[in-house]
Amino acid sequence: MQLSRFTDYTLRVLFYVATNDKRLVTLSEIAKCYDISVEHLRKVVHALSKAGHLATFRGKNGGIKLAKHPSEINIGEVIAEAEGRQPLINCGQQMCRLTGFCTLQSVLGEAQTAFMRVLDQYTLADMLESTDMRESLINDQAL
Repeated sequence: MQLSRFTDYTLRVLFYVATNDKRLVTLSEIAKCYDISVEHLRKVVHALSKAGHLATFRGKNGGIKLAKHPSEINIGEVIAEAEGRQPLINCGQQMCRLTGFCTLQSVLGEAQTAFMRVLDQYTLADMLESTDMRESLINDQAL
């Protein structure tokens, strides 16, 4: 199983914004930090804002900040929002001669449930416990 680039960027944005929590951060500085296009990040930030994880402010002194405390942002929930909650395989999408007796869909469903159960145990605050990670994301030049 591999998470999409959108989900990867979603987590990176949350890590950056949470680490630089003493101020508003901008799309351009996040883009520069991770070497990601601003347009990709704009879509990510819009989705995170819509989900209630980020607060955005327009204008000359605008920027982005967390809308809630990192301990209130569940990693499993964020990933489910970014990836969607579809099964790993959709056996009803096309005709299959194994329909009715194949066990693959139920096994993959069980694996997906276990995967999400593990992610649901962690919050953004848990992800930021690494001092080295936080230090690598602090943008001193923006202060």
